[in-house]
Amino acid sequence: MIDLAALRYNEDDIIARILKKDPQFDVQALVAADKAFRAISLEVDSLREEKNKLADQAKTGFTDAIRQASIEISKTLKDKEQLLKASETVFKELYASCPNPSQADVPAGNKEANQVVKEFGQKPEFNFEPQSHVELGNNLGWFDFEAATRMTGSNFALYKGDAVKLLYSLTHLMLKNNIKHGFHPILPPYLVNTKSLEAAGQLPKFADGVYKIENEDLYLSPTSEVNLTNMYRDMILDRGQLPVRMTSWTSCFRREAGGYGSAERGLIRIHEFEKLELYSIVAPEESAQELDRMVAAAENILQMLGLHYRVSLLAGQDTSFQSVKTYDIEVWMPGQKSYYEVSSASNCHAFQARRGGIRYRECKGGKTIYAHTLNASSLALPRLMVALMETYQQADGTIVLPDVIKKQGLFE
Repeated sequence: MIDLAALRYNEDDIIARILKKDPQFDVQALVAADKAFRAISLEVDSLREEKNKLADQAKTGFTDAIRQASIEISKTLKDKEQLLKASETVFKELYASCPNPSQADVPAGNKEANQVVKEFGQKPEFNFEPQSHVELGNNLGWFDFEAATRMTGSNFALYKGDAVKLLYSLTHLMLKNNIKHGFHPILPPYLVNTKSLEAAGQLPKFADGVYKIENEDLYLSPTSEVNLTNMYRDMILDRGQLPVRMTSWTSCFRREAGGYGSAERGLIRIHEFEKLELYSIVAPEESAQELDRMVAAAENILQMLGLHYRVSLLAGQDTSFQSVKTYDIEVWMPGQKSYYEVSSASNCHAFQARRGGIRYRECKGGKTIYAHTLNASSLALPRLMVALMETYQQADGTIVLPDVIKKQGLFE
């Protein structure tokens, strides 16, 4: 959730940055709802105080005047409390739906305004027409999308043989890399409850994008960012415990609306996929540097694999609901003839910490401060597999994987 004090006392700047993120959000309605809720709260508090004073007076000398005044105040208070409840509902719905304002240095606009800030390597060149990973994988017996559709539904994947070895080799490589960069491994449950999704910012806005377990207050986790956010929900940390750095490997489950184009067949966009996540909880003054640390950790993996990629600073409207600033790492896929995101690294400032009550104290007995939280994909495994398959394909349809993959031991 956004900082209401900043909205109240720096209204024009915060409104402008919210609208940079989401021009459709009715921020003026939020401002009005906040003012209305505070005003009616003051009225109710005043009436309750007045009623208590009359009750004190009645203890020393009950009179008809006190009785009549108490009846009138009780009636008025009841009406005002109903208004307070309605006003609170309107305010809370708008507040929970308000996006995190973009940072000042984030460009305005949508995807077309994203700024490439770095490129690594060169696009691979072939003396033959490169195939897509779907063609390669089907011919090599790596996938069975028909079986996945039969047992589950469309846009799910079934891996076989060397594809499974590649998936687990990449997982091992990435876990080692992330631990080297200071992130502690975590294996959380794959199911999360409503409060967990609310704290991470997935609910209520993205209710249509998550899989709900029928008759349970449980959902399949859309990203382990949700799980890792909630490890420290409603906790107050000591300053010495920061930074908290975690990495997690889980399956992720997302109900993406709409159909998929022919260019996004196979592993490009699926409902269940494996992903390694980086997650940090830091003091506010450290979050900008921590974002750079996360991007560097994710880049390190792609560099070890020898893949061509670029890093883009996302424009406001392409930045996630929770984030003030996001870098996407996009890898080149020769068979797709396009770049695709394999990592999204976001600084959320105190947005998730407010929703989840994640605070710290500088010293014993000191006031509590909301921490800053950050997250990054490191990396999305199916798309990384696509990039490897399409980059290292040979003219005869075989794939020669980099030595760093073979060193993980599964291809011996």
